Amino acid sequence: MAEGAGQDLLQASSDERDASGNVKLKDIGLFPREKIEAYFTSHKMPVVMRYFDPSYQVRSRPANCEDSLLSNLFAHNAVHAAMAGKTGLVIGFLHERFIHIPIELLATQTKRLDPAGGWWSSVLAATGQPERFEKIDCPG
Repeated sequence: MAEGAGQDLLQASSDERDASGNVKLKDIGLFPREKIEAYFTSHKMPVVMRYFDPSYQVRSRPANCEDSLLSNLFAHNAVHAAMAGKTGLVIGFLHERFIHIPIELLATQTKRLDPAGGWWSSVLAATGQPERFEKIDCPG
């Protein structure tokens, strides 16, 4: 989940600030974990939840050469769009070209993953989870 998501679902935060002066946001990742655990506990079903905050892992890795070059190209294209007076868009990369995508266009569609496709196979291989889960009858 994105940093800052669901802050309205969490207890009011203090006015604690980070080194840059920004309000420190609470970790939304703990919220669904607690709700899922509470659901299974209330139905007397054992569940093991594992949660890790990937932000440190993501932020602590040095960029490799490809990451650095691609980030630089995204930045250049964003600056060019801004200097041309374009707003309300994100920079995309499609078919070896940088493109401008209106935010309204992005917000009108839900991305779907084909369960028979290559991306889902990659997810299964990376996570080690089974292709299908055994059906569990929930009481009540």
